[in-house]
Amino acid sequence: MYCNPIFKKIKLILVFMVLSGLVKAQNAPFYSEIKAFKTQDSLHFPPKHAILLLGSSSFRKWTDVQNYFPGYPIINRGFGGSTFPDAIRYLNDIVFPYQPRQILIYEGDNDVASSDKITADSVFNRFKELFFLLRKKLPKTTIDFVSIKPSPSRQGLMPEMDKSNSLIKEFLKDKKNSAFIDVYHSMLDKNGLPDKSIFGPDELHMNAKGYAIWQKIIQPYLLKK
Repeated sequence: MYCNPIFKKIKLILVFMVLSGLVKAQNAPFYSEIKAFKTQDSLHFPPKHAILLLGSSSFRKWTDVQNYFPGYPIINRGFGGSTFPDAIRYLNDIVFPYQPRQILIYEGDNDVASSDKITADSVFNRFKELFFLLRKKLPKTTIDFVSIKPSPSRQGLMPEMDKSNSLIKEFLKDKKNSAFIDVYHSMLDKNGLPDKSIFGPDELHMNAKGYAIWQKIIQPYLLKK
């Protein structure tokens, strides 16, 4: 059977492009975690219109978050040591399919820590990019930002984190169906430093006492059906 050489060449190019795309996806940061979420979804898809946690390891390590908020359907999609660009990269995988009624975002912590070149303005611009992508696709969804937390291991970055929080808080002031949730100040001791008693041994991630503080602050913002 005759096969047009041009058609054959195009077919080979398309196959190459598909394979290249798969390799690129598999090499993307945190791909294995996202793949695990998708596998989990294929076995038991979460309820739509739930409350979605999107962010880094402070959410990822909150493995018993549902116990903190009984009566609220929670989907936890915190992954790795993610940054805003990572969250943006996987919106089609771990956000949009769930059609959440509310999204709580915790990012920025690792953005600031990743490089001296990442300033508060950089974090703010990354947040805005994520915010507008979410708002465009999910116009009726409530989008809340949980402030970047202070931690003992990143104490030197606190000024930049505090400024990032201030910029995001000001931005959200006039945005409908949105809120800035301030956990930052409740995590400081009497000297204005991160309270070490609410952190684990790595002095970066919280223990149960720290998450109890988050529960108390976040609870009033959660939406009932």
